[in-house]
Amino acid sequence: MRIAVFSDIHANLPALEAVLRDADEVGVDELWCLGDVVGYGADPDGCVELVRERTDVCLVGNHDLAVLDELDTSTFSSAAAAAVEWTAKNSSKRSLKFLRGLEPADTSRAAALYHASPRDPVWEYVLWPEQAAECLVVQERRVSFIGHSHVALFFSAEEPEEGSERPPEARGWQAGAGTRLEIGDGRWLINPGSVGQPRDGDSRAAWLELDTESWHATYHRVEYEIERAAAAIERAGLPEHLAKRLFVGR
Repeated sequence: MRIAVFSDIHANLPALEAVLRDADEVGVDELWCLGDVVGYGADPDGCVELVRERTDVCLVGNHDLAVLDELDTSTFSSAAAAAVEWTAKNSSKRSLKFLRGLEPADTSRAAALYHASPRDPVWEYVLWPEQAAECLVVQERRVSFIGHSHVALFFSAEEPEEGSERPPEARGWQAGAGTRLEIGDGRWLINPGSVGQPRDGDSRAAWLELDTESWHATYHRVEYEIERAAAAIERAGLPEHLAKRLFVGR
């Protein structure tokens, strides 16, 4: 089975549309979303509707939970908190109901899915090999996917020895467009990057193609109408910074 795995849409409708077109051209069988459908961007209802119609599984992310008033925003940046408040006021009841029915993890599939990490599906940012090593031990599948950090990267380690109390040494790298991983052996923790607000220096929307028969994973980046997404943010009266950052992928 070939699967499109993507995360952190953040109400960026042009980016989501571009990713879905790209995945359709590749010819995937299923679509898995790792959460944060809303927040930051100005098209929450459009993104929720597409995710509802197209995905086979969708997780809830920390921004989704904040919009539902199920997560405190005191640790959010001022721009993120402002976007949460705007989104809560400008999302339809239908969209909020959909988000309220989601969970932050799904371990029922060939690969385990977490919005943030296997240790903390809602909040932990996994950016360093030392963190990843501990997550690789506790994840419920040999291969897991995470979002949340908006950085396309991956970590791998050998299977831990039976009875060992020490986590295996993990190695990690940032992944550029076209990176292809052979993930048939060992343990893997993989982040596909962000659809709607990349933070790895590449402004293009990110997604990952997973083949569960050959156990290969391929990173994809796709151009989208950044000007359209930025203009929507500005028209909505959201913080200007949220529009400008889209152009630089930070």
